[in-house]
Amino acid sequence: MNNVERQMIEDRTLRDAALTLVKADVAHLQADLNARGIGARLLDRVSESASDVFEDATDLAGDNRGVLMALLAAVALWFLRNPLIALFSPDQDSDDTEPEGE
Repeated sequence: MNNVERQMIEDRTLRDAALTLVKADVAHLQADLNARGIGARLLDRVSESASDVFEDATDLAGDNRGVLMALLAAVALWFLRNPLIALFSPDQDSDDTEPEGE
C-alpha cells in the first residue's frame, strides 16, 4: 500500500468519524427541540433579557434618586397641567356676574 492509498483511508476514516459526530449533534438538537419548543426557548430568552434590563434600571435609579424624583415630578405636572391651569385661571362662568339680558 502506498502513501496515497494510506492517506485516502485515513481521510475516509476521519470523514466518517466527523459525519458520525454531526449526525449525533443533529439528533441531540432534535431531541432537545422536541423536549422544549422554540416558543418556550424564545420566551425564556426574552424574560431573561427583561430581567437584566430591570436590574440595570433599578441599579441606575438607586444611584440617581434625585434625578429620578425630578423626572417623576415633571411627568406628574405634565399630566396634571390642565387641572392646575383651571385651578389658577379666573373662572369664566362664575355666579358673581349676572347674565346679560335680564
